[in-house]
Amino acid sequence: MSEGLTVKTMEQFMAEGKQPEILFWVGSAGSYDDRAKKISRAFVKILNKANVEFAVLGPEESSTGDVAKRAGNEFLFQMQAMTNIEVLNAYGIKRIVTCDPHSFNTMKNEYPGLGGNYDVVHHTQYIKELLDSGRLSLEGQFYKEKRITFHDPCYLGRANSVYDAPREILKSTNARIIEMKRHKKTSLCCGAGGAQMFKEPEKGDMDINVLRTKEALETNPNIIATGCPYCNTMMTDGIKAHEKEDSVTVLDVAELIANSI
Repeated sequence: MSEGLTVKTMEQFMAEGKQPEILFWVGSAGSYDDRAKKISRAFVKILNKANVEFAVLGPEESSTGDVAKRAGNEFLFQMQAMTNIEVLNAYGIKRIVTCDPHSFNTMKNEYPGLGGNYDVVHHTQYIKELLDSGRLSLEGQFYKEKRITFHDPCYLGRANSVYDAPREILKSTNARIIEMKRHKKTSLCCGAGGAQMFKEPEKGDMDINVLRTKEALETNPNIIATGCPYCNTMMTDGIKAHEKEDSVTVLDVAELIANSI
């Protein structure tokens, strides 16, 4: 992940007797999925540009247990969660930032009940903090007048009411933000949540991701933006299903910002 980028582990920080400003929780997709790795790199580029002292857990990071819990395996979830909480507490972690709304939701709302109490922030919220405080500024006009529609990830939007941060930082690129008919509280799932990412869809008239992409395409966008690696995969597959790969791109908010600094 760290080609040309500065990334230090918590182990390295502890060896130096220091604490980072934040822990970047990379997540399963951001660590292993080739497409999602680009989102991780984009966010690290942003952190480096803003001179944020951050750390990753590296090989000490494990699955949050989100998928196990949504699939109904509470025992496995608690095993995975407790393993992570022991590591995080041993390092004295206070603030966690992640690009994955599934990790965000699980660590923010479900880890406290198991002894893991942290300030958990989604990367769009953190990027907004960096822009608002002046630590990060956008220089390029790469997306000026581009038509962008934002797809709300379920675990970011409806589950945690984070709607404004991603839209405000998208506006800072001087792009034109065009809303889908179903957005914010009425947004439609991409089809990956609740462990659905890892199974075949039920029979019906249309796969959810194809339907959601159809709604996005009705805004006549140049770019479909999202803030979740799983949404990114589902919407990208939807673009392929509609044969629009040549005219529409799916990008994470972090990638749009990283390209603008």
